Amino acid sequence: MDLATDTAKPHDRLSEALSDDMRAVNAMIRERMASEHAPRIPEVTAHLVEAGGKRLRPMLTLAAARLCGYDGPHHVHLAATVEFIHTATLLHDDVVDDSKQRRGRPTANLLWDNTSSVLVGDYLFARSFQLMVETGSLRVLDILANASATIAEGEVLQLTASRNLDTTEDTYLRVVRGKTAALFSAATEVGGIIAGASESRVAALRAYGDALGIAFQIVDDLLDYGGTAAIGKSVGDDFREGKLTLPVIRAVAQADETERAFWTRCIGRGRIDEGDLAQAQALLTKHGTLESTRQTALDWAGRARRSLRDLPDHELREMLEDLADYVVERIS
Repeated sequence: MDLATDTAKPHDRLSEALSDDMRAVNAMIRERMASEHAPRIPEVTAHLVEAGGKRLRPMLTLAAARLCGYDGPHHVHLAATVEFIHTATLLHDDVVDDSKQRRGRPTANLLWDNTSSVLVGDYLFARSFQLMVETGSLRVLDILANASATIAEGEVLQLTASRNLDTTEDTYLRVVRGKTAALFSAATEVGGIIAGASESRVAALRAYGDALGIAFQIVDDLLDYGGTAAIGKSVGDDFREGKLTLPVIRAVAQADETERAFWTRCIGRGRIDEGDLAQAQALLTKHGTLESTRQTALDWAGRARRSLRDLPDHELREMLEDLADYVVERIS
């Protein structure tokens, strides 16, 4: 999901402030995604990596390290690691979800095949671990390895919860923490660790990434019902795939008998007819679950901001605080 490109926005201010570091990260990504013997690997990787993604996660690592006074080289390795992990999960997710569009372009599995997407994703995971090891920090390796496992766990939990109308908000939060917030949290945490920050500051960065990632995913789920094609994916994908996201969970909880039957047919059994997406949107509006979910995203963005209060007074801290608000402003 892309953020807006107005240079006055927090994401672009952060990108400008970290421009030298990001050039180094991009150069490392291009170098490490190469393969002497399997040219399809850089072909598939480049299709996604160079598709206009905003590199939000690696920028979080760079910003966290710089905010804590780091002036060494290894924040670049860690930022590239985070981007490789993220790209690998996207390649795998598009196969699992049978997605046709990512960042406004055809998915790799559509242009090549599922096998190529899965194997290239595996290659990028392996590359990410090579980069972690080069930092020489066992703690960094532990955090990012755990995050990789947690991401997979979150995806499996979402798969098992799919089409289950009894899915609770607690289960939804566990899914979101796994598949999205785990990498946001790890990205900020390892930035602080590589900089030698105090445990309290590392904890603050970890909490910021967790809350930001949760807000980010909640907004992404909202946009599936209230966005446009400009978000880079097909509107209604989650509905068609039977995913129980927060606005739907809340609407199901308030449904009368007729509405419950509708959700059972569409989400529970996967029998979707023409006009059902519009009917689902109408039910979400009727019960106010789009607005209540938006407020939940705002609450998480507020937690992210508050997490940074005790970090150094620095322009990067201000940008990270503003970024938390901007993630939610996309649905305002």
